[in-house]
Amino acid sequence: MLSTEEYQNIISELLDELPEAFFRELTGGVVVSEASALPDYARGNDLYTLGLYKAYHGVRQIIMYKGSFDRVYPLADAEEARVLLRGILRHEFRHHLEFLGGIHDETSLEAEDEWKKQDYINRAD
Repeated sequence: MLSTEEYQNIISELLDELPEAFFRELTGGVVVSEASALPDYARGNDLYTLGLYKAYHGVRQIIMYKGSFDRVYPLADAEEARVLLRGILRHEFRHHLEFLGGIHDETSLEAEDEWKKQDYINRAD
């Protein structure tokens, strides 16, 4: 399991890979939370939120949940974590860029995530 310092360093390095334009209007920045986050529709402990894009009251922010990452990938070494976190972080930045671009149609990541959520919920039945 990565230490908090290792996790934060990887996130910082991954942020350095991104173009400055990606950070436009990301007023709340990218925050690392030690928490584990479960979606309200999760069944038990089988689904964790690894990253979250939030847009509220003029604040736009990405939250990376280290606690969730530790629960889902407890054996990930630094290199594995880097690959996984790159994907999670870029997923959240895509939400941000689509939000800024006003993209909320069926081609959006928001729509794709909703489809996956409904698929998960329907599998419970």
